[in-house]
Amino acid sequence: MITKPTIDRIMEATDIVEVIGEFVALKKRGANYVGLSPFANERTPSFTVSPAKGIFKDFSSGKGGSAVTFLMELEKFTYPEALKWLAKKYGIQVEETVDTTENLEEQNHRESLMIVSGYAAKFFHESLLETEEGQNIGLSYFKERGFNADTIKKFELGYSPDQWEAFTGEAIKQGYQEQYLVESGLSVKRDNGSLYDRYRGRVMFPIHSFTGRVIAFGGRTLKSDKNVPKYVNSPESEIYHKSNVLYGLYFAKRAIREEDNCYLVEGYADVISVHQAGVENVVASSGTSLTVEQIRLIGRLTKNITILYDGDAAGIKAAIRGLDIVIEEGLNVRIVLFPDGDDPDSYVRKVGSSGFLNYVKSNSKDFIEFKSEILLKDIQNDPIAKANAFTEISKTISLIKDDLKRSEYTKIASQKFNISERQLIGIINKNISDELRKKRQSEERASEKLIQEENNIEDETSINTGLSQKELEAIAYSDANQEKEIIRLLLLYGNKMIDWDGIANTYIGPFMIAELSDVEFEQPVTKHFMEIYRQEVENGVLPEEQHFIHHPDKGIVDLVVTLLATKYTLSENWYEMHKIMVPDEQANMKATILGAIFHLKKQKVGKILESLRKELQTTSAEADQEILLNQYMHMKKVEKTISDYLGSVIIK
Repeated sequence: MITKPTIDRIMEATDIVEVIGEFVALKKRGANYVGLSPFANERTPSFTVSPAKGIFKDFSSGKGGSAVTFLMELEKFTYPEALKWLAKKYGIQVEETVDTTENLEEQNHRESLMIVSGYAAKFFHESLLETEEGQNIGLSYFKERGFNADTIKKFELGYSPDQWEAFTGEAIKQGYQEQYLVESGLSVKRDNGSLYDRYRGRVMFPIHSFTGRVIAFGGRTLKSDKNVPKYVNSPESEIYHKSNVLYGLYFAKRAIREEDNCYLVEGYADVISVHQAGVENVVASSGTSLTVEQIRLIGRLTKNITILYDGDAAGIKAAIRGLDIVIEEGLNVRIVLFPDGDDPDSYVRKVGSSGFLNYVKSNSKDFIEFKSEILLKDIQNDPIAKANAFTEISKTISLIKDDLKRSEYTKIASQKFNISERQLIGIINKNISDELRKKRQSEERASEKLIQEENNIEDETSINTGLSQKELEAIAYSDANQEKEIIRLLLLYGNKMIDWDGIANTYIGPFMIAELSDVEFEQPVTKHFMEIYRQEVENGVLPEEQHFIHHPDKGIVDLVVTLLATKYTLSENWYEMHKIMVPDEQANMKATILGAIFHLKKQKVGKILESLRKELQTTSAEADQEILLNQYMHMKKVEKTISDYLGSVIIK
């Protein structure tokens, strides 16, 4: 367990804009920063960071919280993991207390996989540098590829000994469980139940998460036997999904943001060689077909991507396959093909960083220009081949969401294919209409299914309670809103002094807690919040919003951030421009605070009255009826008192 003083130091040092800025491209807007949501696919920024409050709010997904919460949501960290990541970033030494229960067994399954992968990376790296076999075989190979000592250390390159159980045996000896060795793919289980090393005799390329932890490996054989696969990669696991990972992104993310461009290559060696040459904004799809998730990872950092591929036929086909998916995600794409026989790795080693960058700059082509040339190549006068190529390029242009961009590319393509612009516009518009119709039909089918499910739920609920699902939701929604309003006021004004007629020299927080001592909060998260707040007040502390923003309970954090964050703010010139006065709740704090308290009490009294009415209808004993009736009349008087204050009229 991390000690409270350590947590406080971490929170004080953390700059939420700086932390989130490592994962999302943020732009200043007024007092806040905005960017595209990393949790949802959006084109208009709805992700907001407030440095003053130390919170973020994603209005697309509803997620929100502190820098710690952000890391937990995005990287699936546990609370301690997120704190340790921040501590490492800001150079804070973590002090921990021993919790024997938690230390006897790892906190969770995912963390256990992370730990065993980290141990494996260390084992392979030490095998490379400190064993005779590793130096003679693995280190010699890396040096032949031109990788220097700093690069080998930075990327944590390694070597797996050419023995059946070198790694597995040592891992088990060190106390790592077989379950996690197998699940991570580091070890393979034989039919008889024994284990052996998956990567024996291979040089190792650790694959890092966005935050730098080792989550998987790629192992390359150095043998010439054609029956031995050249690369063996980690299987899918709880911590590794290859469609969501780009090799080298952890080392490239800062450079990608600074250069506002990302170079996309194919393999591990391409990334390492180009990075070592000083061109650090480079990542790889690791030999897999480019996925939407990978493109969105890049899109969080930049909207510009340059795809670097081999000049052979396979490289050209790979480039074309990856184009449409990038265009559909709204990124600006350029393509560079290297001379036949070269790839980014060999070319940068041949000409150096300046020669490499000069070649990329002078040979990069816009995607429409590139794809048009590839499609038109070798079709000669074949009308069918030309028609197919024309259909293909029109489909690609149809994916462009921006109207101006689409118009410009239409002009370029019409010239390339020697076809009238009007004709091409007609085909593109038809493609767009067809896609919209398919999407609408799909949404309608999904909507019909949802309505049917809701009707089934409503029918079942009505049988059990006598109330429809919508009626129940209305009751719950009303209660939840009243309870949340109380919490919002506690967060904003709990530490402010009361200076009202008849009430003074006390704080709003303790006053509200005392006034609500007879009210039971029903929503689990609001009830928990009130328990925490009440306990702090009893301890002589007035908890402020930061106390809850950094709370370890995610439900509390979500609630608080939702109440504190707003998507819209009035400009300073709002009144001058529109002559519309927006009421200020602080102008009459007495009405604001007491109004919220009595609205909640009125809501609770109404529910008690409804419950008493139902009991009166089902109770036959006269004595019981008299007791219930007395209770009912008492609650009616309470209701009238509340209503008189609120100035409302109860319909009898």
